Amino acid sequence: MSGEVTAYIGVGSNLGDRRENMRRAVRLLAETGEITVKRVAPLYRTAPLGVEDQPEFFNSVVEVRTALPPRELLARLLKIEASLGRVREKRWGPRLIDLDLLLYDDLQLATPELTLPHPRLTERAFVVVPLSQLVPEMLLPGGFKAAELAGRLKKHQRVEKVAEEWLTPDFG
Repeated sequence: MSGEVTAYIGVGSNLGDRRENMRRAVRLLAETGEITVKRVAPLYRTAPLGVEDQPEFFNSVVEVRTALPPRELLARLLKIEASLGRVREKRWGPRLIDLDLLLYDDLQLATPELTLPHPRLTERAFVVVPLSQLVPEMLLPGGFKAAELAGRLKKHQRVEKVAEEWLTPDFG
């Protein structure tokens, strides 16, 4: 693909077989054909934020390469969520799968449908900690390096590594 960019996608689940839900989502990302999965961060167990009366999450971050424009990439993520049974009932509530477009190269965008970088990216250890495992020196909004911000957020939000490698090379 020409005109490719690097994007980072947050992957999470707190219902059913969380790890399998996430594996299936990454597999579907890889099968899209217009998205190449490059690297996957370790798997983390995290406490829920916002609505705390729900099961713990498993979270990770996936680095992809794509020529899809950001809105089309987001549409693919939403389609994958729907195909895996995601129903949006309650904001920040339990979910089978959650795919968030976190970063799309260095693009800054603010529309009703999509804000890049993700508007709450730097507030969430469940995103910053796995992201920092992939790109520790990345400069995030606010001027912090990913590894530095991960260290700060871990002091206030529980994030526990579950598995260094949780996907096979064929994303199963």
